Amino acid sequence: MKEIQKLLDYRPDIRVLDATLRDGGLVNNFMFTDEFVQDLYKTNIKAGVDYMEFGYKADPDMFKESEFGKWKFSKDEDIRAIVGENDTDLKISIMADVGRCNYKRDILPRSESPIDMIRVACYIHQIPAAIEMIEDAHKKGYETTCNIMAISTSGENDWRAALDLVCKSSVDVIYIVDSYGSLYPEQIQRICALYKEYADKYKKEIGMHAHNNQQLAFANTIEACGDGVNFLDATYGMMGRGAGNCAIELLLGFLKNPKYNIYPALQFIENQIVPLKKQGVMWGYDIPYLLTGLLNQHPRDAIAFAGEKKTDYTEFWNTLTGKD
Repeated sequence: MKEIQKLLDYRPDIRVLDATLRDGGLVNNFMFTDEFVQDLYKTNIKAGVDYMEFGYKADPDMFKESEFGKWKFSKDEDIRAIVGENDTDLKISIMADVGRCNYKRDILPRSESPIDMIRVACYIHQIPAAIEMIEDAHKKGYETTCNIMAISTSGENDWRAALDLVCKSSVDVIYIVDSYGSLYPEQIQRICALYKEYADKYKKEIGMHAHNNQQLAFANTIEACGDGVNFLDATYGMMGRGAGNCAIELLLGFLKNPKYNIYPALQFIENQIVPLKKQGVMWGYDIPYLLTGLLNQHPRDAIAFAGEKKTDYTEFWNTLTGKD
């Protein structure tokens, strides 16, 4: 049981990361207007958010630039067009997927870039490649994270092996990523304890990235926070792949640090997120995402199902469980 006074105080070492452009970009192929991105940047500054993730650093040799918005590639010059010299307390991050990024070519030295943090995303079997990317980014002067995706599909022995390898690297933060939105707070508590065992041993920080398939993204995030996790991901209006993420407006309202301000978040949602929804951009809790979450499956089938506006949920369940 968490001590009640923990809910009435705050830890100054908490860091909130806005992943709206990156995770949200997965629902509209990163086709955000410059006005949207500029407003988001200014909102994060006013709201006291600590990090803003601009998108992916995808390899343009692998992905056609004509098929995506600029934040699929997050070129330094495009980021600078938004943030200038970024003379603020807000730090800039991007995500680099193992196997989908030419990091040696496209990630410049920190001294030449507006980016502060490189977040390396991988599956558990890609840990060695992730470590190579982390060391490259560290040598270039960046803060680094390792976001181990789909952690719910592996067991404790695999977690321990992966954590021991990653924590021996130069990484700063190791993320718990509930990619399929299948975990419950009780499971998060146990996973946090395991991550903390290695993080404390190697003096690393822990992060939490939750998805909302079972309407538990916020609950799991604040559970992790109560268990000593300091880096918390969230998005405005829960915008993110499939069922979306932890809502940043919920998180800012929960955290008691006076530097966080929910009012700019509400303004941004009113002015930018609501219009996106009205335009037909789709994300958020829905029955198909619940079903893939319950079954601990990737949401790709649910995304396709929801996109076709189907409502034959029992048939979809039968398909997912192999009963059709």
